[in-house]
Amino acid sequence: MITLPELQQIESRIQNLGSAMRAEVLDYSEDGNLKLPIYKLSFGSTDPEAPTLGLVGGVHGLERIGAQVCVALFNSVAELARWDRQFQRTLQDVRIFFIPTVNPIGILRKTRSNPRGVDLMRNAPVEGDDPPRFLGGHRYTAKLPWYRGELNAPMEREAQALIRGVQSEISESRLAVTLDCHSGFGLQDRLWFPYAKSKEPFAELGLVHSFKNLLDQTYPHHFYKVEPQAGTYTTHGDLWDYLYQEHQGLQRGKKFLPLCLEMGSWMWVKKHPWQIFKPEGPFNPLIGHRHQRTLRRHNTLLELLVRAVSNPDVWADLSESQLLQHRQNAMELWYERA
Repeated sequence: MITLPELQQIESRIQNLGSAMRAEVLDYSEDGNLKLPIYKLSFGSTDPEAPTLGLVGGVHGLERIGAQVCVALFNSVAELARWDRQFQRTLQDVRIFFIPTVNPIGILRKTRSNPRGVDLMRNAPVEGDDPPRFLGGHRYTAKLPWYRGELNAPMEREAQALIRGVQSEISESRLAVTLDCHSGFGLQDRLWFPYAKSKEPFAELGLVHSFKNLLDQTYPHHFYKVEPQAGTYTTHGDLWDYLYQEHQGLQRGKKFLPLCLEMGSWMWVKKHPWQIFKPEGPFNPLIGHRHQRTLRRHNTLLELLVRAVSNPDVWADLSESQLLQHRQNAMELWYERA
């Protein structure tokens, strides 16, 4: 039977962890006789209002390292949930969920798109403001990358699975933070926040700046560049723009911060230029030691995210005046520079 090493790791954990973890198949990605599951794995509180952290990977199959980093972080959480009493106490009050392989057939076939040729991160019914042609999403043909799908067609099966899975975990949560793992841009790892559709300042800008302060003060030598995604380019159809929009429409007052980890894959190509000639080369670390380093590179970020959702009073539950000050600082940092 055809499968993925990432799915094998997940399924092994499902067999071994029992009641310490809740596992669900959100849907299947299918192409002819090939059928692979899209798993959601959840730990911790079942209180719908509990602070929630979600980690996602594998939206773009060609960026396999995103799925692999997500699975590596999942394995760390699974182990801590098994033996660490302090972590077990943390999980009494917060919820952590993973959707590590959103596009499993894309991962298997080393394609950015799903089996129908659709770029899932261009597939939501969200229109961008003057995105770059093709790169920002188009409807010409599935034979070209960044294809959005047909106009007015339902979202792709994998995209709908992701949306259902995320909404089921965060819809009532008083604070939700998600991290979607990607690769393929720049020489530095970035933490992008919305919007992808527009250069308009994000509605939760004060919250983002407060989170950045928490990161900077806790780990002053971290290597992430925190910035709005639209500062780099805008796109149509971003799933996180859509999820945020839907969340705000239903849950006024509930805080939701969707982040994207964009791993700087040019670092790997710079060290080994020959890998540019392989389909997966521009997006993944192909040398063994560099691959291993990448898998452990983001453990500190996971630790910070878990502690952040566990302690929302420190950075998220702020007064109006505090949020306004953070927003003003964020405007100066990200939007008002010459």
